[in-house]
Amino acid sequence: MRIISGIYKGRRLKVPKNLPVRPTTDMAKEALFNILMHRFDFQDLSVLDLFSGTGNIAYEFCSRGTPSVLAIDKEFRCTKFIETTATEFEMPIDVRKSDVFSFLERTTQSFDIIFADPPYAMEIENFESIVSLVFKKQRLNSDGLLIIEHSKHTDLSELTQFDEVKTYGGNCFSFFK
Repeated sequence: MRIISGIYKGRRLKVPKNLPVRPTTDMAKEALFNILMHRFDFQDLSVLDLFSGTGNIAYEFCSRGTPSVLAIDKEFRCTKFIETTATEFEMPIDVRKSDVFSFLERTTQSFDIIFADPPYAMEIENFESIVSLVFKKQRLNSDGLLIIEHSKHTDLSELTQFDEVKTYGGNCFSFFK
């Protein structure tokens, strides 16, 4: 895994093999950040990274100058890896070990971008629950964006607040606003 752009461009990260993750591919990550680069000023963003896994997306935001990233994952080994990497690179990532649904239910924070990369095999009801919690609990700032990464075999276009989907190989990003 590597950081594809920004001040840490080209840095390779050695991810422990025992982490229960599926990192976003470099091709999909590059395409996603090309889209976001035209919509947002990274230096002014607050970002929430749900199902953070390796921290792959959080590192990309920080490398591009995002001053505040909150990474949430329920797996201790993942949060420990992100904390260690963020400290090593001196990145402004706040890491919390938590169930994503519980976190969205109880937090009072709101964000400019919420990125969620749940397990691809997750039930559609759980995808719907993410969208519902984000919008009903007002976790997005005005003009904010919820992005959910999912398999090309999952269709989220019927969910409320859906805006568009972009597909890159087997990876899809559904945008909600």
